[in-house]
Amino acid sequence: MNRLYSILLAATILASCKPLDEMNVDPNRPTETHPRLQLTKIQWDAFRAYQGTGPLYALKMLVQTDGENANQYYKWNRSGFEAYASLRDITKMAEEAARIGNTSYEALAKFFRSYYFYNLTLTFGDIPYSQALKGEAEEGIYTPTYDAQKSVFQGIISELAEADALLAQSNTIIDGDIIYGGNAEKWRKLVNAFRLKVLMTLSDHESDAALNVKSTFAQIVAEGPLLEATGGNLLADDAQLVFLNQEGNRYPEFNSSGYGSGMYIDSTFIRRLQDREDPRLFVYCTQTRVGKEAGKALNDFTAYEGGDPAAPYAQVNLKAAAGRTSKVLERYHQDPTNEPLVLMGYAEQQFILAEAVVRGWISGDANAYYESGIRASFKFYETYAKGVGTYVDETAATAYLSHPLVDFASTQSQADRLERIITQKYLRSFLQGGWSAFYDHLRTGYPAFRRPNGVEVPFRWMYPQSEYNYNGEQVSIAIESQFGAGNDGINEKPWWLK
Repeated sequence: MNRLYSILLAATILASCKPLDEMNVDPNRPTETHPRLQLTKIQWDAFRAYQGTGPLYALKMLVQTDGENANQYYKWNRSGFEAYASLRDITKMAEEAARIGNTSYEALAKFFRSYYFYNLTLTFGDIPYSQALKGEAEEGIYTPTYDAQKSVFQGIISELAEADALLAQSNTIIDGDIIYGGNAEKWRKLVNAFRLKVLMTLSDHESDAALNVKSTFAQIVAEGPLLEATGGNLLADDAQLVFLNQEGNRYPEFNSSGYGSGMYIDSTFIRRLQDREDPRLFVYCTQTRVGKEAGKALNDFTAYEGGDPAAPYAQVNLKAAAGRTSKVLERYHQDPTNEPLVLMGYAEQQFILAEAVVRGWISGDANAYYESGIRASFKFYETYAKGVGTYVDETAATAYLSHPLVDFASTQSQADRLERIITQKYLRSFLQGGWSAFYDHLRTGYPAFRRPNGVEVPFRWMYPQSEYNYNGEQVSIAIESQFGAGNDGINEKPWWLK
C-alpha cells in the first residue's frame, strides 16, 4: 500500500512540473493542422460567395412580381462584412502554410485574400485592410483603421504578384484542391488572369504613375502564363467549382423555392438576346406560357418575353399571370449538379484582353480576342446546359459572330468596340460572375440599365451597422475622408470611379 502511494505521489509531482500551457491543451481541439484541410472549405466558400440571384436584379436580368425587390429598383442601403469571416479562415491557412514551409498554400492564401478584398472595396470604398484580421495577432487590433481605396488596390496588386512568384517556384501537387486537382501551374494562370481583371477595373486611373496600370498589364500579358485553350479546349483552364449530387455538394440554386414564385426574366435582358438572335436565350429562359401553348418551337425567339424592370411589380405580375412572361429555365433549380460556378475563366479573360487592345494598353487582334471569348461562352453552355446544349454549338457560335449587332470588325469607333465587348461579358454572366458585370457598367456605362424615372444606379453600399456599433470612430473617419462627414450614401462615388 505504501509503495502504491509512493508511485502515485511521484506521478503527481511530475505532472505538477509541467508548464500550465501544456496542461491546458485540449487534445480534442487541435491548434495545428495541415493547410490542405482548410483549403477545400476556403475554395467552396469563395466560389459561391458572390453568386446567386441577388445581382441579377440589379443587372436587369430578373424581375420580381410578388413584392418590390430592392436590387431591381436600386433601393438598397447597407451591405455586410461577412467576407472577413472567410478571410479569417484564409489567415489561418496562411499561418499553417508558413509553419510547415509550404509556399503553394501561402500563394493561394494571397490569391483568396486578394479576391475577397477586391470585392469588399468595390462594395464599399475604403475598407480595413492593413490592420484587418489582427485581433488574434500579437498586435491585438480590434478597431482597425480604414485604408484608402487606392492603397487597398495597390495591396491587392502586390499580393497577386507575390502569389504568382511563389507559384512559379512550386513543383508539388497542392493537396485539398477541388478546383484544379493540385495543379500549381493552372493556379498561376488564374492568378495572372485575375491580375488583369483588377488592373482593368482601374481603367479610369490608367494614367496614375503610382499605379502603373498599363505597363503592369502589358508585362503580365507578355510574361504570363495566362489561361489557355489547351488542345483546343476553350474550357481547359477555367477556374470552376463542379457540383455533385450529394448532400452538401449540390448546385446552390437547386430546390430554391424562389424560382417557383414571383421570379421572372427581365424584358431588357430578353430583348438584348432577341435583337442579336442569341441562342443562349434558350439555355437561360423558359418560353412564355402563351408561346408554349401556341406550339412554338423552343428556338423560336418570339416565344420569349420578359417583365419591365422599371414598372411597378404589381403591373408586371398581371403580365406574368396572363402567361406572357418567361421564367428562369428549370435546369437551374431542378438539376442538383447543373453547371459549374466559374470564378474566372477563359471567356472573361479574352474579353479583358480585347478591351486592353482597344484601349491601347497592349498590341494584338481585339477581334480575335473578342471572338474567342464568345466561342468560349458558347462552349461552356454546349458542355453543361443539359438538354439544350445543341442550340449553342460551334456552328451556332460561328453564325452568331456574323450578326450585325455582334460582328466586331464592322465597328467604327472605340466606344462602339467597347460597347460590344462589355455587352458580351454581360450576356455570358447569367448566374455566373456575381457582381462583375455591374461593376463593368459603373466603369464603362455599358450596357445601359432601364430604371424608373429619377432613379440613379448606385455606386456603392453603405457600411454595415456593426461598424458603427463597434468601430464607429474609424468608420466615421473613412466616410469623412471619402465623401464628407456623415455622407455614407449609396450614390456617393468612391475613388475607383473618379
